[in-house]
Amino acid sequence: MGVSVDSPSQKGSWKFFTRRKQVDSARKNTNTLLAKELTVSHLIAIGVGSTIGAGVYVLVGTVAREHSGPALAISFLIAGLAAGLSAFCYAELACRCPSAGSAYHYSYICLGEGVAWLIGWALVLEYTIGGAAVARGITPNLAQLFGGLDNVPFFLLRQHIPGIDIVVDPCAAILVFLVTGLLCLGIKESTVVQGIVTSVNVCALLFVIVAGGYIGFKSGWVGYELPTGYFPFGVDGMLAGSATVFFAYVGFDAVASTAEEVKNPQRDLPLGIGVSLFLCCGMYMLVSIVVVGLVPYYAIDPDTPISSAFSDHGMQWAAYIINVGACTALCSALMGGILPQPRILMAMARDGLLPPFFCDINKHTLVPVKGTVITGLAAAVLAFSMEVSELAGMVSVGTLLAFTMVAISVLILRYIPPNKVPVPPSLQGSIVEINVEYVGENISTSEDTKPLDVAHDFPVDYPLISKYLAIDTYLNEGNRRRVVEWTIAFICLGAFLLTFAASCLTLSSVRFALCGVGGVLLVSGFVFLTCIDQDEARHDFGHSGGFVCPFVPLLPIACILINSYLLINLGVGTWLRVSVWLVAGLLIYVFYGRTHSSLKDAIYVPVSQVDQTYQAPRSHLA
Repeated sequence: MGVSVDSPSQKGSWKFFTRRKQVDSARKNTNTLLAKELTVSHLIAIGVGSTIGAGVYVLVGTVAREHSGPALAISFLIAGLAAGLSAFCYAELACRCPSAGSAYHYSYICLGEGVAWLIGWALVLEYTIGGAAVARGITPNLAQLFGGLDNVPFFLLRQHIPGIDIVVDPCAAILVFLVTGLLCLGIKESTVVQGIVTSVNVCALLFVIVAGGYIGFKSGWVGYELPTGYFPFGVDGMLAGSATVFFAYVGFDAVASTAEEVKNPQRDLPLGIGVSLFLCCGMYMLVSIVVVGLVPYYAIDPDTPISSAFSDHGMQWAAYIINVGACTALCSALMGGILPQPRILMAMARDGLLPPFFCDINKHTLVPVKGTVITGLAAAVLAFSMEVSELAGMVSVGTLLAFTMVAISVLILRYIPPNKVPVPPSLQGSIVEINVEYVGENISTSEDTKPLDVAHDFPVDYPLISKYLAIDTYLNEGNRRRVVEWTIAFICLGAFLLTFAASCLTLSSVRFALCGVGGVLLVSGFVFLTCIDQDEARHDFGHSGGFVCPFVPLLPIACILINSYLLINLGVGTWLRVSVWLVAGLLIYVFYGRTHSSLKDAIYVPVSQVDQTYQAPRSHLA
C-alpha cells in the first residue's frame, strides 16, 4: 500500500483535459495581489447594479402582453426562485474557493481543465457581447431624456456609413471608455460609483412602485378586473413568461467574480449574493404588480410600458424620472458587465491558459489594468460598429453553462471531492521517499481504513434503516468514486434527454420514450445520491466555516434540470453562432493553453501526503 502518483502528461493523450488544480485552503498562505476592499454593501451594489438593467423598463410590457398577463408577478417570482437555486450553489463555492474566476475557477477545481477552459471562454463571450449590447441601448434612452434626438449633440448620435452599410454609435463607445477608465482606478472607487448610480435607479423604481400604487388604489386597479381572469394565457403562458424573465436575474455571478477582493468572503459573499437577488426579485415583482394593474395587459405599450402607464393616468412628467432610472440602470449594468471579465482573464492567465499579459496587476490600483483595458477596447469596438442585439442570445449560453457547471461542482464537492492534488515535478524524489515511509507505517493499519460493514456495525431491528445503509456495503474507497462519477454523469444525461424530448415537438414517435429514459436516469441518480452518505472529506475542502448549500442533492439537480431546459430552448441559430466561438476557443486551448498550462508537468499525490511532500526537501536542508 503506497502513495498513488499520477502524471497526466504521461497517461493518455487526452488526460490533460481532466487535470484539476488545487483549491486554496485556509491553512495555505495565499498572498493575493488584488486589494481586499469589498464589504457586504459593496457586493450588494455590484449584484443589484449588474442585475437590474434597463430590461425591467421594457421586459414587463413584452412578457405581460405575450405570455403572462396579470400573472406577471408570479412569473417573476418563479424565475427568481429558479435563479435562487444557482445562487445557493454559487454561494457555497464562493465561500470554499474565494479566488477570482467565478465559475471558471470552480470548474477547474472540480471538473477539470478542459471544461474550465470552455466555461471561461464562454464567459468571455458573455461579458463582451453583454457589455456592448448594454452600451448600444444607452443612446436612445439619453435621447428620450434630453427630449428627442434633435437635442443630443451631433457627435453623439448614431451615424449610418453607406459604403459599408453599418450604423456606428459614438456615444456607446465613449461610455464604454469612461467605464473602463473608472474600473482601472481601483475596485473600491468603481464600486462606490456603481453604488451611487444603482441607488438612483432604485429610487426611480421606488417612485414607480409608490406613485403607481397610489394611482392604482385611486383608480381601482383596472388591469386586474378583466373577464379573462388572472391567467389569460393559462399556466403554460405564465411558465413561458418565467423562462423569458429568468435572464433578468443574471448578474449575481458578478459578485462571485470579485471573491478575491472581499475582506471576509466566508461571511460577505453569501450575504451579497442572497441580498442582491432578494432585492431584485422584490423590485421586479412590485413593479410588475403596479404596471399590469394600471393598464390592461393587452393595452400595455411594449416599448415604453412604465412611462405609458403613467401617461394614461395624466402623469406625463413621470417619464423624465423613468428615463433617468433607465439610463442609470444601463450605466450600472455596463459597469457590472465589464467588471468580471478582466478577473476571469486574469485567473486563466495565472493558470497558464492565456498569455501572462492578462494577469499583470497594477501596483498602485491593485487591479488587472491591462486586462481591463483590453476588455474595454473589445466592448467599445463592438458597441461602436455592430448592432449586437441579434447576438444577445449568445450571452445566455455562457450564463446557463456556468450555472450548470456550478451545480455539478457542488455535487462533486459533496460526494467525491478531489482527493489528489498537483505538486511540481521537482518534488518527485520527495514523493518516492514518502512512498517508502508510507508503506512501512501502514502495514498493519488496514483495520482503521476498512469499509463500513453494515451487518456487524448496525443492528437489523429496523429493516428500513438497514436497507438505507446497505448500499454502502457495496461501496468502498476503491469503487465509490467511480460509481458516484457515473451517477452524476447519468443525472446530467437524464436532464438533457428529458428537457430535449419535452421541448422538441417534432420527435412525435420517440418523444415519450426519451422522456421516460431521461426521467428514469434522473430519478434513479437522485435516489442513489440521497441514500448514500456525503464524503467526510468535504469538511476539509477549501475554506470551511462558510455558507453550505441546503437540500443537496435535490437543489443542484433541480438547478441542472432548469438550466438544461433553458439551454435547449435557446434556438438553433444561437447554438450555431456559439459553436463557432467555442470551436475557436478549443483550438486556442489545444495549441496554446494545453502546452502552457501550469499543470502541464504536475504530479498528482493524495491530499493526505501533500504536507509531507513539501516538508521533505526542508528536512534534508535542515
